[in-house]
Amino acid sequence: MEMVTKAPGSVAGGFLARLRAATGQPLADAEAFGESFLLTKLADAVQWARKYSFFPYPFVTACCGMEYMSTAGPRFDIDRFGAALPRFTPRQADLLMVVGTITHRIAPILRRVWEQMAEPKWVVSFGACTSSGGPYNNYAVVQGIDTIIPVHLYIPGCPPRPEAVLDGLIKLQERVQRERGGQRIPERHGSGRPL
Repeated sequence: MEMVTKAPGSVAGGFLARLRAATGQPLADAEAFGESFLLTKLADAVQWARKYSFFPYPFVTACCGMEYMSTAGPRFDIDRFGAALPRFTPRQADLLMVVGTITHRIAPILRRVWEQMAEPKWVVSFGACTSSGGPYNNYAVVQGIDTIIPVHLYIPGCPPRPEAVLDGLIKLQERVQRERGGQRIPERHGSGRPL
């Protein structure tokens, strides 16, 4: 264990020096103690609150939008999972729901929206067209948005059923609960290849 030395001009250093002089004991760095019980429980509470307070930005471009809208209806009620209040500005959103076919012409706009979102942010690829280009294997359609922005969750289907959307949202909530503050999500494709 390293001893804390007097830091000239530092309030914390002066306090530690007085404490060391009063007790006669050497003091270790605060990092040597690891995460304390209080900080760990506080982090868990913050992550719990974060997982139930998504503010989605719906980037809807095609037919999957109807299925996305049906998740907000009374039968499926996405509000039960804390993601009912859509934000139509990226600066207020933390969950980017990319729904529908993305063409090369709209890809720079999608990238700009993603860059304007504040951290922490998550991206959901909604449907076959968004995840892999779907039936459109041509020069105009992006073959998966993971070539433009990092994707944290893929929801399969053409179009995905509302049950699949809710299941994907639950999986994203589990991921958010396990994350710790200050740790960035690696910008990698779901298969592990870097972007």
